[in-house]
Amino acid sequence: MSTTHQVSAVLAQGGDIPAPHIEYGQIAPLLIVLGAAVLGVLVEAFVGRKGRYWTQVPLAFLGLAGGFVWTIVLAARDDPHHVAAEGALGVDGPTLFIQGTILVLALVSLLLIAERGNGKAGVSGGHFAAQASALPGSEAEQRTAEAGITQTEVFPLMMFAVGGMMMFPASNDLLTMFVALEVMSLPLYLLCGLARRRRLLSQEAAVKYFLLGAFSSAFFLYGAALLYGYSGSVRLSDISAQIGKDAGSETLLLAGVALLSVGLLFKLGGVPFHMWKPDVYQGAPTPITALMASCTVVAAFGGILRVYYVAFETLRWDWRPVMWGVAILTMVAGSIIAITQTDIKRMLAYSSIAHAGFLLMGVIASSPHGLSSTLFYLVAYGFTSIGAFAVVTMVRDAGGEAGHLSRWAGLGKRSPVVAGVFAFFLLAFAGIPLTSGFTGKFAVFKAAVEEGATPLVIVAVISSAVAAFFYVRVIVVMFFSEPDAEGPVVVAGPATAVAVALGVTATVVLGVIPQPVLDLAGTATTHMFVR
Repeated sequence: MSTTHQVSAVLAQGGDIPAPHIEYGQIAPLLIVLGAAVLGVLVEAFVGRKGRYWTQVPLAFLGLAGGFVWTIVLAARDDPHHVAAEGALGVDGPTLFIQGTILVLALVSLLLIAERGNGKAGVSGGHFAAQASALPGSEAEQRTAEAGITQTEVFPLMMFAVGGMMMFPASNDLLTMFVALEVMSLPLYLLCGLARRRRLLSQEAAVKYFLLGAFSSAFFLYGAALLYGYSGSVRLSDISAQIGKDAGSETLLLAGVALLSVGLLFKLGGVPFHMWKPDVYQGAPTPITALMASCTVVAAFGGILRVYYVAFETLRWDWRPVMWGVAILTMVAGSIIAITQTDIKRMLAYSSIAHAGFLLMGVIASSPHGLSSTLFYLVAYGFTSIGAFAVVTMVRDAGGEAGHLSRWAGLGKRSPVVAGVFAFFLLAFAGIPLTSGFTGKFAVFKAAVEEGATPLVIVAVISSAVAAFFYVRVIVVMFFSEPDAEGPVVVAGPATAVAVALGVTATVVLGVIPQPVLDLAGTATTHMFVR
């Protein structure tokens, strides 16, 4: 019986409404991250301007690290399979795995966001340094850097976004999931508009993301309303239990599933709900793009997995054909359109769209193996994405980041190590053996074949071959083109270098010895999602 029904029964009997019971220990990782976000807001209000950066960065790192440690503690129990917060949140193996992945990727992304040395060559300040507009050019940046002026509000905004990302895959009812969606999305809308350079492009990206995001949220909420009308509850397990009992309301059910799926697929960037992704990835500050390309994708897939594996599992013969079509469109469109891109970040955005199609195959598999392979793929793709975008932040010219592909010509001769690292990440995206990308794709493809989706795997293999073309094209431009005399330079701050090193290490380890993480993902799916 749901909490709403329990309260109604108590009121009908004239009794007192019982006080809600919150299992604080079960949801402590989420509370730690959101608590650090609230403290970050207080720091912005009460700490002096020069001391904010040195307070916000350690606070954010401690919040994310503390949440990760507590997640490990919860996952180490014999049976991490509980319903918390009056049934609103599910604490189970897949959720803890996804939350741990988000926290680790957020820690690596924080290295990029906190970097203060990735400005123009010889100029400190980072991506989020405020500008003194009264001073000309680099002199303004230099004085700004010397004054220590930084847009430190990015840290609490990031923490709120990460808190929403952790809450999204744990949500056990649709209203909690909607709240988590907004807590995750609203800070990202602001963060996308805070680029230090190319402000108009950044603000345009933020407005596009906000408008389209609000539109998709309306679809999600309308779908939730229809499903409530069908089942009389917003809890996922109650919706699942109601399916098949009332054939007269099947139209209401299918309409609700369709509208809810639109909201979820938008956040993921699946075709045809992908149009925001290239513009936002290009216009947002690159560290924020790295955060979105890794953590947001993991959270979005976590929510999709919970909804389809818990609420709509018995309806899979209805939604799987539609999801087949979405997965095929996403893989094919992402791979083909990426070929035409001349901006590095837009190319990586379409690459992300193609990978979303590959990941949807794990959802279509609708099996424990499909779930575990998707979890592994999310870890592998997350680290590779952060590493790739970290390299993008390092290649700079007088106008900031050298985004156009032509500016990367000859980078292999000018900076062979950086070019080699970026080429390695691109090969991992392409799924070359001995990289994490190959292992992730193989695991997802195998799960899909086992569940009878062999034609889908054939399309995925062809799409991977097409995608390999534009990855190799970038490598050819870097190593087999003559460098421009006034070409970009590589500016690598220490935190960015650490982020790149972590990305390379994870990509190699997950490609060469992936079994420990595969076993961990398999263990997480032992009990599947709690209902």
